[in-house]
Amino acid sequence: MSFSDQVRSCIRETINDHDRRFACLYGMLLYGRTVTRTEIVLKSESEIFDAVFPVLMKTVFGASVPLTIESRPRKDGGILHIYRITGEEAVTTIRHRFHIHEERRIDMRNLPTNSIGMFLGGVFLICGTMTDPSKDYHLEFAVPTENLGKDLCDLLYSVGVHPGCIQRRCGYSVYLKVSEEIGDLLTFMGAQKCTLGLIDVQIDKEMKNRINRQNNCDMANIDKVISASERQCADIRLIVEHGGMKELSDDLRELAELRLENPHLSLAELSEMLSKPIGRSGVNHRFRRLAAIAETYRRRDVCDE
Repeated sequence: MSFSDQVRSCIRETINDHDRRFACLYGMLLYGRTVTRTEIVLKSESEIFDAVFPVLMKTVFGASVPLTIESRPRKDGGILHIYRITGEEAVTTIRHRFHIHEERRIDMRNLPTNSIGMFLGGVFLICGTMTDPSKDYHLEFAVPTENLGKDLCDLLYSVGVHPGCIQRRCGYSVYLKVSEEIGDLLTFMGAQKCTLGLIDVQIDKEMKNRINRQNNCDMANIDKVISASERQCADIRLIVEHGGMKELSDDLRELAELRLENPHLSLAELSEMLSKPIGRSGVNHRFRRLAAIAETYRRRDVCDE
């Protein structure tokens, strides 16, 4: 089951009283593809929508509004369900009941405060989709008209989320891309289980990102250790080539020999191997002294040339 269908399934479970059924059906009908004086047409590939819409129509309107359903197979294996309500009398009954005019707009008279979430749930059932959050955070409503897009944005703003809206080829897209706001909207529409799933995915992503950052940091530190070791070994070999090892103090000679024998050890690890262990900063100071001696030999070589 896709994540969109999981959301639809959760919404379906919350349509459990008269006000919720009325608000949900209003969202479906208002945001359907076609509403004219003589015909209302809704289209969906969702099996959950197919199970919910005819039941709500019968519950709210009984036998007074005939509904025809046509099913068309799609190339991708899905089935497109087309729901038609035809005839001026039947359409007028619906439009009067829900105050749906020629210029479709959300009419708040149909939405007591406690049913706004269910209305948005109905809108999601007819034109909403959500990307699997493990791939991306994206919840979208494919809205048929500009006015309905603006009204939906205003309503979403009123419940505390901040959607974007862009024009598509066949309508308008109202969308959310912030995971926290998507979670808030899912909860408001009655899909709390999906909110918990979203939070789980978000935690997993944060953990993976933290591990990746730590691994990158560890690799950077390893690269720094290797680079520093190569530079130190080069200095020591130069000293050896010029016969300078015998001129070194005992502490510098011991460290130089340890570094040549253990080129991949860190300063802290080298410090523990010394006959008289010292701190990491002390080891670093000795390497700077060795580097200064090696630089003296380099200058001599340049002058000899």
